[in-house]
Amino acid sequence: MERIGIEHLSVFGLPPVEFVTLAADLGCRFIATGLTPFRFNPHGYPTWSLRDDWALRREMIAAMRDRGVSISLGEGFMVSAAGDIADRAADLDLMAELGARRINTVSLDPDMTRTIDQFGTLADMAAAMGIETTVELVPGLTVGDLAAAVEVVRAVGRPNFTLLLDAMHLFRSGAAVSDIAALDPAIIGHVQLCDVPLTSTNPNYTDEAMYQRMVPGDGELPLLDLLAVLPRDVGIGLEVPLRSEAAAGVGPHVRLGRCVDATRTLLSRLEG
Repeated sequence: MERIGIEHLSVFGLPPVEFVTLAADLGCRFIATGLTPFRFNPHGYPTWSLRDDWALRREMIAAMRDRGVSISLGEGFMVSAAGDIADRAADLDLMAELGARRINTVSLDPDMTRTIDQFGTLADMAAAMGIETTVELVPGLTVGDLAAAVEVVRAVGRPNFTLLLDAMHLFRSGAAVSDIAALDPAIIGHVQLCDVPLTSTNPNYTDEAMYQRMVPGDGELPLLDLLAVLPRDVGIGLEVPLRSEAAAGVGPHVRLGRCVDATRTLLSRLEG
């Protein structure tokens, strides 16, 4: 079963229809997207908005239908101390219109009690539309490691609220493969794959995470061991922003094609 997708962060603002085409051309059935483009745009793509442009939504839906691609993850549902996640209902409606099967959230609100309450509200809103919700652990944010993320999922207590495991964040926050193997498989909703050195050479963690990761297999993360303990039906999104290559003019087909090929090689090693 093909379960490889391409994440929003990897394509640096590529317009939605072209994103669908890219995924299909690379043999991927899934993409993750936000409603607006990523701010880094080295290729000079035209500005777009799935929030404001209904015709673009129709074009994207048609392209996904024609090319056999769907949205595995909707991005952009961040909890903050200054807002109420219930105000994002209209964006959730748009993700449902686009056929997204799940959405992802993180929290910038240092109040864990309020964070959990907001996560519960978002999960309930999404469940009413048949959409799952994942929470992503990110070092430096409110839910910063695996133990905290597991506790949050338990505290939220909704069946459609599960973990998103990003390989970089997971291992950089101190988790081991044995910690993943010990989880209930049902708690894992989505995985984002990339590679990086185990110890960062970039003093700015956010800069590295957002802009400059590595093709799976080119770094030091135990990706094969991770894949071996994950549920075999969990989706794998390639979150591999390669700023230096994009800035040098390397297009997304070449950049992401290498990532897809490397990931298929890892998966074939498991099956072999």
